[in-house]
Amino acid sequence: MTQTAAPLTPAQAFDALYAFAAPALVRQAYLLTGRRALARESVERAFQLAWQRWPEVAVDRDPAGWVRAAAYEYAMSPWHRLRLRHRVPEPPPAALDDRRLLSVLQSLPPPYRRTLLLYDGLGLGLPETAAETEASTPAAANRLLNARATVTARIPELAEEEELRRRLTELAGTELAGRERLRTVPKPVVVRTGGERRARLWTRAAIAFTVLIIGSTVFTLHTAPDHYEAPQAPAATVPGIPPRSGPGPLSLEDLELRTKLRNMFGKGPERLLPQLR
Repeated sequence: MTQTAAPLTPAQAFDALYAFAAPALVRQAYLLTGRRALARESVERAFQLAWQRWPEVAVDRDPAGWVRAAAYEYAMSPWHRLRLRHRVPEPPPAALDDRRLLSVLQSLPPPYRRTLLLYDGLGLGLPETAAETEASTPAAANRLLNARATVTARIPELAEEEELRRRLTELAGTELAGRERLRTVPKPVVVRTGGERRARLWTRAAIAFTVLIIGSTVFTLHTAPDHYEAPQAPAATVPGIPPRSGPGPLSLEDLELRTKLRNMFGKGPERLLPQLR
């Protein structure tokens, strides 16, 4: 009797997917971004997200494609331009052919670059390429034609479609044709624990934010007025009653009288001074 193999645990299945797809994904992300550290970071984040959603990824018809799409989305996010370390250019590959092709790829718009890599580099069909880049099939075909035209205009020796596919497949599927080694992301257990730690941090942050919102709401309800107070009407002048006001400036006669009184003997009228008899 033949014994059936025991089913893989979620961790074992994740580790197998990681070992199969991670090295090639790092090189593909490097072709998309031209940055080694960002390529490794993108693949690591994609696998962390895959581990957090493993029940969904495990039943997907193409788990490697799910992780690839997540890695590409993170790698090509425009927010990376705001990071200080991404403002400094990285050294290009040592091989001249690789350096030229990488430079041309970086000059393409991100959707064109991604479409060219998926179709000619990975061999995906046009409908699958359009679905992964969230475009219609005619739009994906137009992007592909424009990307090929730009590449062949800059590198004439890649004018043949098969030669362009061979070079992209070579760069996307090997460690830059064996000329440059790209350090891959950490071991799968490190990626899994990092994803779990990140999930806990986000959960705690969400709980703290919720508590803050509830506390602000309770404080507002406690301090808010519980009845309506009509605003006071503006002041109006009542006929026949002089308005309340402070003393005004002295007139000329008042000034003369004040001076006269101050100069009198005893500082006052004579009738108020005592008479000695």
